[in-house]
Amino acid sequence: MARVASPDHLLGELQSALERAGQLLEELKARPPASAAAGAATARPADLAERLAAAEADLGELSTRLVDAERQRGRLMNLYVATYQLHATLDLDEVKSTIAEIVRELLGAERFVLLLREGETVECEVALARGLDGEQGSPFAGRHYRGGDPAVDRTLADGVLRMDPDEGSASLAAVPLRVQGMTVGVIVILKLFDHKPSLDTDDRDLLDLLAAHAASALVAARIYSTTDRKLRTLESLIQLVRGG
Repeated sequence: MARVASPDHLLGELQSALERAGQLLEELKARPPASAAAGAATARPADLAERLAAAEADLGELSTRLVDAERQRGRLMNLYVATYQLHATLDLDEVKSTIAEIVRELLGAERFVLLLREGETVECEVALARGLDGEQGSPFAGRHYRGGDPAVDRTLADGVLRMDPDEGSASLAAVPLRVQGMTVGVIVILKLFDHKPSLDTDDRDLLDLLAAHAASALVAARIYSTTDRKLRTLESLIQLVRGG
C-alpha cells in the first residue's frame, strides 16, 4: 500500500507555510514608499510578491495533501473496524452482511454480488446480491452463477484481481477471495454510486485487504455452520435412540 504522510507531519508543514506567508505580508506592508529610490521601490515589492505567491502555492498544496491524508486515515480506520467485525463472528449471515457494508460504504458500490465457489468448477452460489432486482438476463440473477462474465470467469480461473472491465464483461471489478492458494469465491462490483466516478489505487489497496480478510472469515463461518449442523443432527439422533 502506498505510504501516506501523517496528518501531524502535514500540519507542521502547513503551519510553517502560514508563518512564511505572514512574514512576507509584513515585509510587503513595510516596503519603501513610492517616493524612495526607483530601484528599491520597484524591485523589492516585485520580489516579495513573487515569494508570497510561492508561499501561497505551497500552502494550497499542503492543504490538499492534508485533506487526502485525513480521508485515507478515515477509510483505513473504518476498514480496521470492519475487518474486526468480520472475524468477531462465526455466523455466516453476519459475515456476509459485513462484507456488503464494506463494499457499499467504503468502496461506494451500488450494485454488486458475492459468489461462493461450489467445488472446483466455475459454478458458484450467489451468496449475496445488491441492486440486481429485475435483471433476469444477468448471469448473476438467480441462486447460482454458472459462468458467462469473462472477467469473473478468468478471476475464478487464475485468482487475479481485475479492476478494468474485460471486453463483454459487465463487471467493474472482480475480487478473488483466496485462502491457502485456493479461490473460494469472488466479489463482483457491477456499478458504483453516482458520486463515485471510478475505482482508484486506494480502492485497489482496500480490495486487497478486504479479499484476504473476507475469504478467511467466510471459510471459517462455513466450516462452523457445517460442523454445527452435523452436531445438531447427531444430537437429534442420540435423543431419538434414547427415546426409543
